[in-house]
Amino acid sequence: MLGIKKYFLNKRYPLIPYQPANKSTPDKMIHVISAWVGLESIIEDILIHFNVERNSCIEFGVEFGYSAVVFSNYFKSVKGVDIFVGDEHTVHKGDHYEMTKESLSEFENITLFKSDYRDWIKQDQGQYDFAHVDIVHNYKETYECGLWAVKHSTCCIFHDTESFPEVKKAVHDIAQATGKKAYNYPYHYGLGIIV
Repeated sequence: MLGIKKYFLNKRYPLIPYQPANKSTPDKMIHVISAWVGLESIIEDILIHFNVERNSCIEFGVEFGYSAVVFSNYFKSVKGVDIFVGDEHTVHKGDHYEMTKESLSEFENITLFKSDYRDWIKQDQGQYDFAHVDIVHNYKETYECGLWAVKHSTCCIFHDTESFPEVKKAVHDIAQATGKKAYNYPYHYGLGIIV
């Protein structure tokens, strides 16, 4: 039954399949529980494939910092924006800002900001080389944050395109609205890529 649902989801919201040419593990990693494990191996491939510069990265949805550390291997500056209290789709509830900040303290190119994405996008007019959206996996929030991120970056990725159909729909719709191409890597809960 799940296979049939995915088939129709892929037909309704077609994204170009992403096939990495090479996989590699970043030099610096942290050991925390994360649904992002496995995706670290394709980030450098994405950067090379889409010719992404490596100065600045913004991430919406840091949680415990696994992906932020991955990005810190490739970008001079990584901004991590999160409310740091979990959401309806996360297991961990409660404020973990200080704990995350402490565990990322050795990564000097990561700066964390305790902020709701809605407040952040109202005041930030900056442009980034790369953006990552991994917030509450509802359509409205993913679309709103993702549209801003796509408009303010060269390349934007979205986690959980396979595990949350609303995320895949938002990626498809953002690409349509902006005239950009949308790709999907179907492993490790799915990774949407808009360039």
